Amino acid sequence: MAAAATARIRAAVVGTGGIVSGSHLPALRDHADRVDLVAAVDVAADRLDAFRAAAAEGGTFDVTGYSDVAAMLEAERPGLVLIGTPPSLHREQTVAALEAGAWVLCEKPLCLTLAEYDEIAAAEKEAGGPYASVVFQHRYGSGAVHARELLAEGALGQPLVAHCQTTWHRDTAYYAVPWRGRWETEGGGPSMGHGIHQMDLLLHLLGDWTEIRGMAGRLVHTVESEDVSTALVRFESGAMATVVNSVLSPDEVSRIRIDCADATVELTHLYGHRNDDWVYTPAPHVRDEPARQRAWRTPAADLPSSHGAQLTGLLDAMRDGVRPPGSGQDARRTLEFIAALYKAAFTGQPVRAGEIVPGDPYYDAMHGDHPAWAPKAATATTKES
Repeated sequence: MAAAATARIRAAVVGTGGIVSGSHLPALRDHADRVDLVAAVDVAADRLDAFRAAAAEGGTFDVTGYSDVAAMLEAERPGLVLIGTPPSLHREQTVAALEAGAWVLCEKPLCLTLAEYDEIAAAEKEAGGPYASVVFQHRYGSGAVHARELLAEGALGQPLVAHCQTTWHRDTAYYAVPWRGRWETEGGGPSMGHGIHQMDLLLHLLGDWTEIRGMAGRLVHTVESEDVSTALVRFESGAMATVVNSVLSPDEVSRIRIDCADATVELTHLYGHRNDDWVYTPAPHVRDEPARQRAWRTPAADLPSSHGAQLTGLLDAMRDGVRPPGSGQDARRTLEFIAALYKAAFTGQPVRAGEIVPGDPYYDAMHGDHPAWAPKAATATTKES
């Protein structure tokens, strides 16, 4: 087990683009009493300089800049590394940080395949203590915490039917960025890069899944991966769910709805939620039970979902020397779910949890070397299913 952290933690960021500057840096500022940001890595000198200047505002952090991860790890020996680079770099950078003795908080996806995830798990074991967490910040808002507690204790009755929706819009210019829309660099389309947050939250709320059936298509964008996917899912509890991931939807929304025996709980937002975004609707047979309905209401304290909320949990785990939330088998379950969605969609066959193991083509690549979906098969075709 990792030794508990008692001193102020030395942290470094790898990548200084929009997600690190806009989300990780504010989270680190909010925890400046526990964390000292000492280093940043970026291959773009101008972007690195801008980040260092922003971090220094108000005298908060004095950040040394590096262009190389290995050099930074050797010189700074950080206890925590936050990674916000393109997805194809995540596995290598995460493993390097673990081997250097640092804990990791990495942007989604933590890696591109289940094979890569298991390499990270092996590096954790070899390092003997540091852990790697993936950013799934929607789990950590107070509304999500409350909903999960209600579902876990049976306060809403048995979960029966669910819907998970990530319907966003991305134009051609979005995919002009070289690493987007490519299996080798992004790992997939909206299932991997966009809907992963809502699907992770769905699994966080409902628990283990057992079976998935899926469809995927390239309906608009000329990319290697999909631009829309759908799935039908059965959970271990018996609950059934529909999942939709899209970058073709002008009216953008993120939504989770779970119909239980005694109430419906619904979350509607876009990129983050607050307590007011959660709505509880009682079933007819409990509408005359006001005390029970009051217990469903989200708590008075409103903690929005955010990188800062997740960082709190990670720092607490470092303090206690225990595995943090959003890591290990808990986070692997979400990646396995996405791999299974792709396999089900591309093969037309149902996929069961635990089915994708070493030797299965979808273990080593999300496209599974399927002739219609592997990189060499990507063409200008605009309609495929």
